[in-house]
Amino acid sequence: MATQDETFEDVDWDELTGLGLSRREKTMAAFGVCYVVALVFNFVVRPAGEPMIALGWFTYEPRAITWLFVPSMAIGVFYGVWPLYNNPRLTRYYWRRFKRNRAAVASALFLGAIFVVGLVGPFFFKEPTLQVTNGYQPPVYTTVDASKPLQCAGEVTTVEGSRLCHGTWTHPLGTTSEGEDILKLIIIGMRISMQIGLVTAMLVMTFGSLVGTTAAYFGGYVDEVLMRYVDFQGTLPTFFLFLILSFLFEPSLFLLVVLFGTFGWEGTARLVRSEALQRTEEEYVSAAESAGASDSYIIRRHILPNVSNTIITNATLIIPGFLILEAGLSFLGLTDPSVQSWGKIIADGRGDLSQAWWIATIPGVFLFFTVLAFNFLGDALRDALDPRTEGTNE
Repeated sequence: MATQDETFEDVDWDELTGLGLSRREKTMAAFGVCYVVALVFNFVVRPAGEPMIALGWFTYEPRAITWLFVPSMAIGVFYGVWPLYNNPRLTRYYWRRFKRNRAAVASALFLGAIFVVGLVGPFFFKEPTLQVTNGYQPPVYTTVDASKPLQCAGEVTTVEGSRLCHGTWTHPLGTTSEGEDILKLIIIGMRISMQIGLVTAMLVMTFGSLVGTTAAYFGGYVDEVLMRYVDFQGTLPTFFLFLILSFLFEPSLFLLVVLFGTFGWEGTARLVRSEALQRTEEEYVSAAESAGASDSYIIRRHILPNVSNTIITNATLIIPGFLILEAGLSFLGLTDPSVQSWGKIIADGRGDLSQAWWIATIPGVFLFFTVLAFNFLGDALRDALDPRTEGTNE
């Protein structure tokens, strides 16, 4: 504690604030410890072949990408939800500005439903299994010609010598040629696609924000070295590097996420640096420097929070790009064939478009509206979080 003989400049502000850590940062540190313990248990202690969680009928074995998804969601909570919860007045202000855009509100509800259903839905059923004797079944309330080569698994009627196949509520969105339920595949794909978009975006935001704020705050040689590396990274052919690694190793979503998340943040770094350069000139940064605050403390407590609006908005705008990237790679057969993402389902149904349009079309519709919703959400967040747009939407 400060004594009566100490001056303002002598006070160790990091010590008074608990080594410079806020309550949020201490909670993050506690989460990090629990996360490391879970990693050690899963990869070191747990016997091989046993599920990580086994409670009666419920068993769960996390994929490799799940170990990146959990900390990504934690970062979103700590740096997105936590500040809004601690400042309800500012949250209400943002909400008043955000709800002016009705398309964005509808998009947020749609994305929230996609996230929740994709997160909890796969826990309630197993992945659809191949049933080669079932064949196709169209979505409910639709009818297709059941003559060969289409083998119908739904209700069949004969009208003027033609066999018609009708959809049923047993499989409301229809089935594949192997009898796999499209609805279940889409719900499983919700989790996979959201994990790809959110985890990759979180990696991009983390690396880009750290490099951008560090370069802007220190300037000089630090800024020069970091930004020249950003320029160099921008010349790396990440797509071809992914092709090479997929050839050397088995293609996987984990490889896709780590590669594009690690080498795809140069645009974000430039954007954050541009915004952070303005913040380093503010009086509150000069006051913190005069008070003896450390560089890491200023970056964590003053620079990053004041560029978070730019970071959040940019995240919502780059997630659709990664969703489309995964769909394109799946369509080309360059991802893990055992993972039922939306792109994989679309790729599997491309050969059946002439006789079973729903296999590729319905997942494509979900992907289209998800990408569109993220774009609407990003535009609305940019308008709501940026005070410079005040009055432009009136």
